[in-house]
Amino acid sequence: MKKLFITCLLLSFSTLLFSQISTSIDKEKLFDFYQTQRYADAATYLKSIYGEDVKDTKILTQIGYCFLMAGNNVEAEKYYSIAYATQPQNLPILFSLASINAKRGNNEKAKNYYSEIVKIDSNNFNVYKLLANLYNEKDSMKLVYLLKANKINPLEGDVAEDLADVHSVYQEYEKAYQVLDIAIKADSENLVLQRAKLPIANQLKKYNEVISSGERLLRDLIDAAVIKDVAKAYYFTKQYQNAINLFKTLEVLSMQNEATLYYTALSYRALKNFPKSSIYTKKTIDEAISPNTSSYYALLGLVYQENNQFSLAAAAFKKGLTFRPNPTIYYRLAKLYDTKFKQTKTALSYYNKYLKSKPSLKDEKEEIQYTKDRIAQLKPTD
Repeated sequence: MKKLFITCLLLSFSTLLFSQISTSIDKEKLFDFYQTQRYADAATYLKSIYGEDVKDTKILTQIGYCFLMAGNNVEAEKYYSIAYATQPQNLPILFSLASINAKRGNNEKAKNYYSEIVKIDSNNFNVYKLLANLYNEKDSMKLVYLLKANKINPLEGDVAEDLADVHSVYQEYEKAYQVLDIAIKADSENLVLQRAKLPIANQLKKYNEVISSGERLLRDLIDAAVIKDVAKAYYFTKQYQNAINLFKTLEVLSMQNEATLYYTALSYRALKNFPKSSIYTKKTIDEAISPNTSSYYALLGLVYQENNQFSLAAAAFKKGLTFRPNPTIYYRLAKLYDTKFKQTKTALSYYNKYLKSKPSLKDEKEEIQYTKDRIAQLKPTD
């Protein structure tokens, strides 16, 4: 039945198409190109029939469509542009040109074409939706176009979600909530909208709603964002153990982050479990600090050293060690105290720490040998 429907649809399309083009076309051949989705072959065939100097708008758009479906945006734009010059208010042509330019990253040109559509049809939902997609969330024009699209069709889920996101960026949580609420009432099984609503409901302190809706969602899927929102709602309703259980689920899935660890620490603290609270506070700190921080301080220290600012260099190196043991820093501190500060005892200490930090035998072969030789030279004799 499905194949029959598709065949009938193609036959109807081809009937409409072939009623508009020359009888010199081999209709069966062209129909076969469409049916097998060989759009590049269809475009080449049409060009072979009509040549390069085509003036008829219907033929131009047909060839442009074939190139568009074949993924050849350059040729597609060429033919649609010629058609546009003849019929500048043709909506399908304007939509095609805007789409082609959006695909190619020419957003300003795409905006111009979409804007022309708005002048012709100010109630076109699709054009406002497409225009909004060309702006980032912090651009006021994105909000303008999403509001227009949502006003025309407040039940459309994609626009509702995008508009709620923008409202949230501006911290207009009540507006975001209402937009999603209307769309969800029209499509109660839309899990995307339900998930999008949870963090907004949390912001509005609708914690019981978050728990009720979120737990339903978690029966059907494991979603880190949903778990986090429900766990936070449990925390704010003082159901600390439930919050901990959910936050630990994220740890099992290796999907924890600074915020989830922080709330876990707070939950343990509220339960007077101070040892666990301390553990998770430390985990929060570790999560918040980049693993590369010590390397950044190593670089800063090296810059100071190269500028003969040796005290600042030593301070930067030592600061780096407070984040993570770093063989490179130990080595640079050792050389700094050895060659610049002439403090043999301190230099020896850092040389030994460098060797104990297990530097790479392959990448730091010369540094390791230098360190061993220097330790032998600096080591006090009896």
